[in-house]
Amino acid sequence: MNLSDYPHRRFNPLLGEWLLVSPHRTKRPWQGKVEKSPGAVLPAFDPACYLCPGNTRADGSKNPKYSSTHVFVNDFSALIPTIPSDSMSEKNLLVARSERGLCKVICFSPRHNLTLALMEPKDLRQVVSVWIEQYKELGSLPYINHVQIFENRGDVMGCSNQHPHGQIWANETVPVLPATEGFKQKEYLEKNKTCLLCDYVNLEKNMQARIVLENNAFVALVPFWAIWPFETMIIPKTHMTDIGTLSEPHKLQLAEIMHNIGIRYDNLFETSFPYSMGIHQKPTDDQPHDEWHFHIHYYPPLLRSATIKKFMVGYEMLAMPQRDITAEESAHRLRACPAVHYSKQ
Repeated sequence: MNLSDYPHRRFNPLLGEWLLVSPHRTKRPWQGKVEKSPGAVLPAFDPACYLCPGNTRADGSKNPKYSSTHVFVNDFSALIPTIPSDSMSEKNLLVARSERGLCKVICFSPRHNLTLALMEPKDLRQVVSVWIEQYKELGSLPYINHVQIFENRGDVMGCSNQHPHGQIWANETVPVLPATEGFKQKEYLEKNKTCLLCDYVNLEKNMQARIVLENNAFVALVPFWAIWPFETMIIPKTHMTDIGTLSEPHKLQLAEIMHNIGIRYDNLFETSFPYSMGIHQKPTDDQPHDEWHFHIHYYPPLLRSATIKKFMVGYEMLAMPQRDITAEESAHRLRACPAVHYSKQ
């Protein structure tokens, strides 16, 4: 099948959904000016930043003078642990149920002017360790059944503070997208007696068309079914249900590949590349969930330059996701980026 010249649909087995790919619309997608973002020069410490060490946060709490990572309960949590247990249903059309949970913020570094792409892998490894600790700690609470670790980077992704940080939202119920991925992985396992993402990684390793980076433990690739222009996934090469199963060497290897994919994102348009990144892994409901193969999603909005973004509008909001540039071309562009951050070249 000719995937580079004619419109076609691609299937996402993790969600059971299709997307439309129209490569003929942009035979030479990189013609014209590629604009760079001037980028603000940030200080290592900002006295007005509510996440920097020693500063006062919005709720009046004061940050400790931390030297590595710092975790605290979100001052404006979307989920809270103590609420009435209640529900409503009007003819099964107006349905609502109460939802308990916890929200935390993780400061990746005390330095205000760093990103994951600019941190040293050994320091990023500490972030991975904190993710693991929080996944286990929050997941052990009797009313928490899903722990969503994520990072919004950049103003366009709704990030309200440039200090390097991420969030954790821990839910009483498994949210829609992880629940769908879990269902599809379980369905695949029952039908094929093998893991969906184990099979997928092996297929991609044999083809090499969409792989951007890999090391001994992980592969970073543009998924065949990617929707966002430079969407990627980081997937363990061997079966791991959650980040709690990572060994010490695995923690460093995950930090290294996240560091390296971050550099390539920034180098693509020589800008601090915005994205939403999150870890999908098994629920924390004390069930084995052998069907789950943990992975990390990156959803970046930039399309042609530091100033041109992709938005879900028109056909995509009313019909189905669509993209012009193919996953194979995206992987080629990212793979070709230098391994050294543009600011250090």
